[in-house]
Amino acid sequence: MSLRVLESGPLALIQDLGRPGWAALGVGPSGALDRAALRLGNRLLGNAEGDAGVEVLLGGFSARFESETWFALTGAEGAIELDGRPVDPHLAVHAAAGAVLRVGAPDHGMRHYLAVRGGFDVHPVLGSRSRDTLAGLGPEPLRSGDVLPIGRARGAVAPLDFVPLTAPTRGPIDLRAHRGPRADWFTEAAFDAFHDAAWTLSAESSRIGARLDPPAAGRHAAPLLERCVAAELPSEPMVAGSVQVSPDGRPTVLLADHPVTGGYPVIAVVADASLDLLAQARPGQAVTFRRA
Repeated sequence: MSLRVLESGPLALIQDLGRPGWAALGVGPSGALDRAALRLGNRLLGNAEGDAGVEVLLGGFSARFESETWFALTGAEGAIELDGRPVDPHLAVHAAAGAVLRVGAPDHGMRHYLAVRGGFDVHPVLGSRSRDTLAGLGPEPLRSGDVLPIGRARGAVAPLDFVPLTAPTRGPIDLRAHRGPRADWFTEAAFDAFHDAAWTLSAESSRIGARLDPPAAGRHAAPLLERCVAAELPSEPMVAGSVQVSPDGRPTVLLADHPVTGGYPVIAVVADASLDLLAQARPGQAVTFRRA
């Protein structure tokens, strides 16, 4: 059983729930940015929640099922077609052998997750099938013509015709954040401004980190985050959700493909439950931080 990629779009990656536990060897966790979306797709198909799927950035993806199977599209919402007929997201869908799936540009969110019954059975690296875009570990980004083997089905497909989910928001993203280990390197005014400001997600963001720009001048403008400790910070361990502040005073929220160490002070750490929201946030959306 397999799926053949016809068009990969801007970026399509094999992702599971990552490879935690290798930081001591310099290997980050990686894994799906929207873990809840991948888990939902796998649950709908009777898979283990960590089975590998395809993370599709901004649509433009098409593929042919070389054998009969079930699949689900979760995460972002937009035009999805199977052999030219519309397909609902967040549901298990049957595909006949030879059927062609097309994933258009999303109307809401950034990333679709394609799960198939049995999961994609590509070769694991350090116990995971995830692509780490920073370290270059795991399966290569998908290209036209790639054939992805599908694993053996284990569980039953969920007999649902509706899953009550709301589409990813186009409005402000509100993240819960804990005080960071280097918050005392910033002035109290800067720490307050960090929580009071509506930051803007930059187009420079990636799977490595969500880079944030300050509010536009004159619109609840906040000062750049001013430090009260000017010393050089030796590199120290980093985790997903760490909010590093670079020398220009702009914060970056580290995401799944983050480096395992960093030398910028961490003013806050985003709560793990909030991180999936950044997977679907678009450049230009407002991001706020609420004290956890």
